Amino acid sequence: MFQKSASSREDNSVLQDSSTRGSTGGREPIHVIGAGVAGAWQALSFAKAGFAVTLFERDDAAMTQATSHFAGGMLAPWCERETSEPLITRLGVRSLDLWREELPDTPFNGSLVLAHARDRSDFERFARLTSDYERLDASGVAALEPSLSGRFRDALFFRHEGHVEPRRVLPKLHDKLKAAGGEIRFDTECETEDLAKDARAVIDCRGLAARDAMPDLRGVKGEMIIVETGEVQLSRPVRVMHPRWPLYMIPREENIFMIGATSIESEDDRVSVRSALELLSAAYALHPAFGEARILEVGAGLRPALPDNLPRIAIDRNKISVNGLYRHGFLIAPALAELTVNYVKRGVIDNEVMQCS
Repeated sequence: MFQKSASSREDNSVLQDSSTRGSTGGREPIHVIGAGVAGAWQALSFAKAGFAVTLFERDDAAMTQATSHFAGGMLAPWCERETSEPLITRLGVRSLDLWREELPDTPFNGSLVLAHARDRSDFERFARLTSDYERLDASGVAALEPSLSGRFRDALFFRHEGHVEPRRVLPKLHDKLKAAGGEIRFDTECETEDLAKDARAVIDCRGLAARDAMPDLRGVKGEMIIVETGEVQLSRPVRVMHPRWPLYMIPREENIFMIGATSIESEDDRVSVRSALELLSAAYALHPAFGEARILEVGAGLRPALPDNLPRIAIDRNKISVNGLYRHGFLIAPALAELTVNYVKRGVIDNEVMQCS
C-alpha cells in the first residue's frame, strides 16, 4: 500500500460529509459508474474495504463498446518507461502486486523486446530509456521462445512483467465484485449528481463519456488485429521495434494472438488500411508463419487521455472522477483504485495524481 509521503496530505471533506450519507446494512454506499477495467477495480476495491458498492454500466455484460474490449492487457511498467513519466512506473509496479493478490493465476512470464537489424538504433534507444531488463543473446531468445529460434541475435528480457487477457479477466473482476457483496447493473444510464445524493462517494470511470466532468479529455485511437495460428507458440508478450511505434504480439489462449497497437491522435474508431498493412507486415516479419494465420478480428478503441497523458483522480466533495488512463488502463487501474479507497477512508491525498476542487 502506498505510504503517505511528502507528496501526500490529508483532506477530511469526504469524511466530514459521511455522517449525512445513507448506509446499507451498516455499510456506507459507494456508487461506481463504468464497468471497464478502471471502474471494475474501483468497485472491487471499495467492496473489499467494507462498503456497499453498486457498479453501473450503460453497456451490456459483454462490454463490447468499452475501451477495455480492445486493450492489450500488458502489465509492463518498465517497458512503458520508454514513453511514460515516472508516475506510470510507480503506479504500475504497485499494480503488479495487486494483480497477483487478486488473481494469483495472472501470467508473469516477462516481456521480450526485439529488433530487426534495420531498427537497431530504436532498440538501443529503448534500452537506454527503460530499466530492469536482462540482455539475451540468440541462444537466450531461443531458450525463452523456441518459435523465434535463429530469427533474432539478441533481445531485452523484462523478467518481472506480466499480461492479462482483457476479455477474460474483466468478467473475473466482475464476479469477484459480486462475491465481495457488490452489485452490478448493466444496461443502466445514470447521472452522477443523482447518485451523489445518497452515497458516501460516487466514482466516475466513464472514460471519454465523462467530458461533461473533464472537458479536456481526448480520444487516442489504438488499432489492433486478432489472428489465429497453431504454427507459432509464444509464452509472453513480444515487442518488436518499429519506425513509428513498437509492435506488440500478445499470446492468448487457443492459439490466438493480438497484434497491436497503433497510437493515433484521432477519434475515428475505424482501422485504416495503412495501419492494417503495417501491423500485419510487422507480424509476418516477426515470424513468416503469421502469413498463413487466420484473421479473426480487426478493431480499434479510443483511449481516454488528458493533455499530459497522465491519469487524474479529480475530487469534488463526494464526486470523484478517475480518468485519463490513456494506454495504461490495465497497468495502473489497481493502484488508482487503492489511492481512491485510501482517500475516501482516511483522507490521504496523492498529489501526483489527485486534484481537489
